Amino acid sequence: MDSRSWLPRGLRAPVAAAYIGIGKSKFFELVKVGLLGKIPEKESTDSMSEESLEWLVHHYCKSAEFSQLSSATQHSRRLILEDVCRRHGNEPYALLKPRHVLALRDEKSKTPQAANNRLKALKQVFKHAVKYELLETNPTEEVTKFPSTGSGHRSWTDAEIEQFEKRHPVGTKAHLALALLLYTAQRRSDVVLMGRQHIRDGWLTLTQQKDHVRNPVMLSIPVIPELRDVIEKSPTGDPTFLVTGYGKPFTAAGFGNWFRDRCNEAGLRHCSAHGLRKAAATRLAEAGCSAQEIMAITGHRSLAQLQRYINTANQKTLAKAAMKRLCDGQANRIGNKSDHTDNHARSTFKTLLHGSRAAGLQLDADHAGRPLRRRFLGWRRRLW
Repeated sequence: MDSRSWLPRGLRAPVAAAYIGIGKSKFFELVKVGLLGKIPEKESTDSMSEESLEWLVHHYCKSAEFSQLSSATQHSRRLILEDVCRRHGNEPYALLKPRHVLALRDEKSKTPQAANNRLKALKQVFKHAVKYELLETNPTEEVTKFPSTGSGHRSWTDAEIEQFEKRHPVGTKAHLALALLLYTAQRRSDVVLMGRQHIRDGWLTLTQQKDHVRNPVMLSIPVIPELRDVIEKSPTGDPTFLVTGYGKPFTAAGFGNWFRDRCNEAGLRHCSAHGLRKAAATRLAEAGCSAQEIMAITGHRSLAQLQRYINTANQKTLAKAAMKRLCDGQANRIGNKSDHTDNHARSTFKTLLHGSRAAGLQLDADHAGRPLRRRFLGWRRRLW
């Protein structure tokens, strides 16, 4: 009997090929991971040179500073640094100069945000090296990020929000997700954790997930009637309002993918969940809220982060006031010119009237029933 006969018939050939291709020990290690959910032990650092960039990255990832990062940040940073080490891990880190760091950054120049993320990760690695006296100077200090080429996720317009609500009316999970994002102005990582336990006496209290380990931000936000109405009319889970099709809470990434599909269904492929946070901040700014009032809702830590929303609102307010002044000025000029013309007409009428009487002239019979002043003003209007 074939030793692999316990496998489904369609998988026997692929598994046999894998068994032959990668070897017995590696094959069963992968099987153990797949069936038991165990993670194989990481490679030992014994094979790494203590002078290599790969060793320095490993040293940083075991540090207290790295452990204080959120799990999501740790994961993304590991991926970035592993990508660097695949090509440059054997290079001696002590010989790296700013020009080398520039070259590492510029490898991602076609995607400036990815290049900036790589540079940010490297800066933390070499900052760690200086702190632990593995280096005397930090070669990344003189290297700057690529300038931002845009404003990131675009904000939703009122028309786009209405279009989404029309496709996903009140009572649907998609509409509930929209309302939570728009009426709390929070990130998707915060919205997926919200539940009834966070609402007390009309206030929603939460701790933002971004940087919550090192620098937590706790917020209390009033639950406005619009949001309360949507929650009461929508299907919700427990302990979170939003749950998957299996009744489990969403992860931030999973929710982002799910909401992406709901946007596509509404014909809004260019919109995203984070764009609703921007829309909420823009609405607050356009309503005349101060920077401090907006920060009390969104949880932003600095005015610089909010300035683009305030600038947009101020621009619209100033543009509206400017055009109103223009329209009022036009109306005043027309009114003044009309008054001047009427005064001139009256003066001319009097001159003609007195002149005709002094000369003993009589009005034509055809116009006997039409006063001369009305006739003159009629001429003036036609000329005007």
